[in-house]
Amino acid sequence: QAKLVESGGGSVQARGSLTLSCDTSRFPYNKNCLGWFYQAPGKEREGIATINKSDTPHYAPSVQGRFTISRADDANMLYLQMNSLKPEESGLYYCAADWRGGYCHRGRSRFDYWGQGTQVTVSS
Repeated sequence: QAKLVESGGGSVQARGSLTLSCDTSRFPYNKNCLGWFYQAPGKEREGIATINKSDTPHYAPSVQGRFTISRADDANMLYLQMNSLKPEESGLYYCAADWRGGYCHRGRSRFDYWGQGTQVTVSS
């Protein structure tokens, strides 16, 4: 059974908005670091936003000012509000979680637990 479950993907026109959600209720460990990753077809998975337990976010420069990561620990949810989407941002978006303390950076190695991904398609 998946520990992280994403939802909210879909199709949107360029400059549109989407909000992704991630149900973390089945993640049994301390949610010290949560994040969103993006993977375009044929490319490496890359971190676009992370957030720690103090609600401190870190963003990839490419999404700074357009995307907002947030967490609602009382509801066991993680969110990614995406505005002004671009066609090149089409791909799979993954939720990630890790129990370890320390700096919540955007590297893939920082996270040990992943959702199955939700597809986002941005048309021009």
